[in-house]
Amino acid sequence: MAASSDSHPAPFPDIPPEQREIALRILHHPEPLCEECRGRAFGRLGHGYSNPERLREVARTVHAGLPPEAGDCSVCRGAFSRIPRWVERAMEAGSSWEWNTFRCGSRWDPEALVREETFWLTTGSPWGESIRTAFNREFGKALATASGKLAAPEPVDVVFLADVGTGLVEVTVSPIYLRGRYRKLDRTLPQTKWPCRVCHGKGCPRCGGKGKLYETSVEELVGAPLLELSGGSGHSFHGMGREDIDARMLGRGRPFVLEISRPHRRTFDLRLAAERIAAHAQGRVEVSDLAFCPGSEVERVKSARPEKTYRVVIRGDVPEAKVKETLPLLVGRELAQETPTRVVHRRADTVRHRTIREVNWVGSDGPKFTLDVRADAGTYIKEFVQGDGGRTRPSLAELLGIPLTVEALDVLEVHDS
Repeated sequence: MAASSDSHPAPFPDIPPEQREIALRILHHPEPLCEECRGRAFGRLGHGYSNPERLREVARTVHAGLPPEAGDCSVCRGAFSRIPRWVERAMEAGSSWEWNTFRCGSRWDPEALVREETFWLTTGSPWGESIRTAFNREFGKALATASGKLAAPEPVDVVFLADVGTGLVEVTVSPIYLRGRYRKLDRTLPQTKWPCRVCHGKGCPRCGGKGKLYETSVEELVGAPLLELSGGSGHSFHGMGREDIDARMLGRGRPFVLEISRPHRRTFDLRLAAERIAAHAQGRVEVSDLAFCPGSEVERVKSARPEKTYRVVIRGDVPEAKVKETLPLLVGRELAQETPTRVVHRRADTVRHRTIREVNWVGSDGPKFTLDVRADAGTYIKEFVQGDGGRTRPSLAELLGIPLTVEALDVLEVHDS
């Protein structure tokens, strides 16, 4: 039998005279039914009552006796009476996972749902609550009592699914998410793992059997220590944009969220995590501001479009004075950038319009000079300098009237809020 509610916020409503016949048909229905299944036919009457309590209140309201409770219920076949056993199975299934919040669900044989529907149609009940909804609620209440954990709406740490037909409880473990900022100090690292396009990760002569085009990545250097600490099965990296492989990410670093799937441990020392990342990355990547965060942070990070400031080292035979005269012509200038030649094989060939917000002279060294450029998110800085054969207009090379080459590119700042 389901547990009674702790309080009843409102008096139980009267049954209207025209519906008393329906209530009596439910109360006197000859099939063997447990109190939960018979009471569930009144499931939408009253607030704060369990279904067995509703059954007793209706009987009192219409001045009818309570029918005997059946040991072998014709609808649920004893599923509600076995809830303590379901709780034991859930506790066992969840024993190797750290969890503090949960939700319960259930899978029913279609025949059980047909039996319930037939009962409602036979009696004409307009108040019925589905067997699945009621079972999930009572299962959740009992599990909360036994575990001391919190039954909650999404998002939760774990979901327990009772398969009523097989007697098994399945556990779905929700990911955990950590946000932070990374600084990339190595010009050979991609942000994320690049599977080989020939073998798609299986290993082939092109990738040397590794299944990927680069030995490692920011994602792997950051993710491996966190995966070990959490006992998870895998990770996904979500960055607020990305820099070129040969560009460093400096300044405060780029915001990211790391998603860890099926973690056995949902909490661990983040100071220790940062230390392990530093040891694993060996100076190639640094991470700061690590913190646990909700999954909604992924969308915020991926949809953000902050301006960025870059430092560009440029080779070109041009007088310093001429460069300085040209720079003001670029500030506030909108660029029309066709997809760069270097990436058009893997991105849609389209025209993007971006604005240069600020350009400052930093210094020169022989045939090279350095600029700091602040621009819209998604601006192709190399192409802004070099022109890419006219695919970016205007370009610095076009305005200066000479060929230019980007020798080094760093991201100095991601101007996120």
